[in-house]
Amino acid sequence: MSDFPTSARVVIIGGGVVGTSALYHLALKGVTDTVLLEKNELTAGSTWHAAGNVPTFSTSWSIMHMQRYSTELYARLGDEVGYPMNYHVTGSIRLAHTRERMQEFQRARGMGLYQGMDLEILDAKETQARYPFLETHDLAGSLYDPNDGDIDPAQLTQALAKGAREMGAQILRFTPATGVDRVGDKWIIQTDKGNIECDIVVNAAGYYAKRVGEWFKPFGGRDVPMMVMSHQYMLSEEVPELAEWSASSGHKLPLLRDVDTSYYLRQEKNGYNLGPYERNCKAHWATPDDPMPEDFSFQLYPDDLDRLEDYITDAMERVPLLGRAGIQKVINGPIPYTPDGNPLIGPMPGVQNAYEACVFTFGIAQGGGAGKVLAEWIADGFTEWDMWSCDPRRFTEYTDEAYCIAKGKEVYGHEYAMHFPHHEWPAGRPKKVSPLHEKLAEMGAQFGAYNGWERANWFAQPGDDTSEAATETWNRAGPWEARIREECEAVRDGVGVLDLPGFSRFTVSGEGAADWLDGLIAGNLPKVDRMGLGYFPDKRGRIVTEMSIIRHDDDQFSLITAAGAQWHDRELLRDALPLDGSIELWDDTVDTDCLIVTGPKSRDLLSAITDGDLTLPWLSRQVAKVAGKHVLLLRVSFAGELGWEIHADNADMPEIYDAVLAGGAKPFGMYALDRLRLEKGYRAWK
Repeated sequence: MSDFPTSARVVIIGGGVVGTSALYHLALKGVTDTVLLEKNELTAGSTWHAAGNVPTFSTSWSIMHMQRYSTELYARLGDEVGYPMNYHVTGSIRLAHTRERMQEFQRARGMGLYQGMDLEILDAKETQARYPFLETHDLAGSLYDPNDGDIDPAQLTQALAKGAREMGAQILRFTPATGVDRVGDKWIIQTDKGNIECDIVVNAAGYYAKRVGEWFKPFGGRDVPMMVMSHQYMLSEEVPELAEWSASSGHKLPLLRDVDTSYYLRQEKNGYNLGPYERNCKAHWATPDDPMPEDFSFQLYPDDLDRLEDYITDAMERVPLLGRAGIQKVINGPIPYTPDGNPLIGPMPGVQNAYEACVFTFGIAQGGGAGKVLAEWIADGFTEWDMWSCDPRRFTEYTDEAYCIAKGKEVYGHEYAMHFPHHEWPAGRPKKVSPLHEKLAEMGAQFGAYNGWERANWFAQPGDDTSEAATETWNRAGPWEARIREECEAVRDGVGVLDLPGFSRFTVSGEGAADWLDGLIAGNLPKVDRMGLGYFPDKRGRIVTEMSIIRHDDDQFSLITAAGAQWHDRELLRDALPLDGSIELWDDTVDTDCLIVTGPKSRDLLSAITDGDLTLPWLSRQVAKVAGKHVLLLRVSFAGELGWEIHADNADMPEIYDAVLAGGAKPFGMYALDRLRLEKGYRAWK
């Protein structure tokens, strides 16, 4: 076909709300040499059957930014592009049954006020005044958001598409992408109508993102960390009392979320839309007997209301008016989930000039903001907001299929759950453990996951309540509090030991490595046999990461950074390497474990088990033996007390740990470390 584009700067694969939003926002930034490929009609995936709720509420800064921006965009988009949309700003009420939920609402309100959002805390009487059909006798209160509402997903997508087209972008419907290839620095996007050469490609394929991601594996890609859930909502018949109330009041009821029971209830015309997030949830396309079809455009799963019975009953008790109407229609469609429920927006891990904007559980609410973020990544190389919680590189190699399914079901079943500071979600664990894991467990360690690595958070004693329920509190006090105090006192007054697996570790060497690394950081490199903290700024001067820099020789360094930053920081370094291959980069993360031995008596303890020079000053490094094993000994302690880090091969660490314990060290965990470093004034990132 003569009008088929054979080249473009950017090709977007996927024509849902997120893909079209990315296309629209790229055009707003002047990037109009763009093509969007959709295998069917626009919205054919999850977008067409989405309920269309548009909340601003979130306890994540980045998600709240995206959702707030979406509401602002949707309010003006129809007029700006000349495409009318049904966008109803009804406000919303989130119900609280408990004091803990009210505490969460207070926290969210504080975040919202900082972003200019007028969130209100209501008591039960005030709540009923906003929603007259509501039973409130057992409620602690609610959170009211005046900017919440709902929108027609198809109209929203078409409006974004119209705006993008009018600025010069192209949309090819019924043109499925079938694969990708790489020729030099160009991507070749293969379709059933021909190939398109481009500089940048975006995977915005929704619940097909994992299948599209397979195409990028030959070029450094990985399995996209995702799975697909079945989500149902039902539309009721018309309720005469509701129609009469709306006619007399001149507006719709606020969208109601009973988050402690786990459903939303929205006025839909003169009836109701009820959507539960049930605990006994169901994954799809996750087993050999339920394969993902080649095309599921505009299709749904069979109704499965039995598993929603308790939620329907509860909703009818909360809003008795609902019980007077029959069910008119049931929607049961696929919704993609990542292991933490947040989408993937940003650089595709391991693949140059490729991006992801996919796996959106709440794509309608986040679509506007997501398009803005993705366009900034491509056009500017950075984003206005800190988007780490949605960065695809936050997940590393441990997110295999079994893990993604387990975590996706956990997230879905707890969609409205509170995320307490001392609560660790258990599904899919453990994935990565240190050589000391079993020993620590025998000593009472209560573990947390850090980029998949199990670390001891605190050590319980017999009789301590270690149940999951005990962690479901916003309070600092809990079963761990007395133990954390004991652990902190041991480090303050004596000597403690912390096993710290999962540090991200990179080795950099080669002629000119020092000059190259010096050009990446703000500040000076350490001298040979010394170490320092290196801050890595972007071209705006914003710090994008920090790493401990250990200098072994003139042009040989170890870089140590946070567990969660492994893929992010590795790509930062890799992308900056000189093209002539003069500098080499290795990832040594999985080969080595680390102990922190710290406290005023740490020198006395170590002097009995090491041949190292313990008089060397702070921030020095040396190769030594501890308990007869070769180690890298660093004179540093994140706890803020006298101390050393012992870095050794995994196989040697059990014997070293036993020697440290025999010398009188008390095990401590991450919670104690957090208290200690705060007391010292040390900051943490990722």
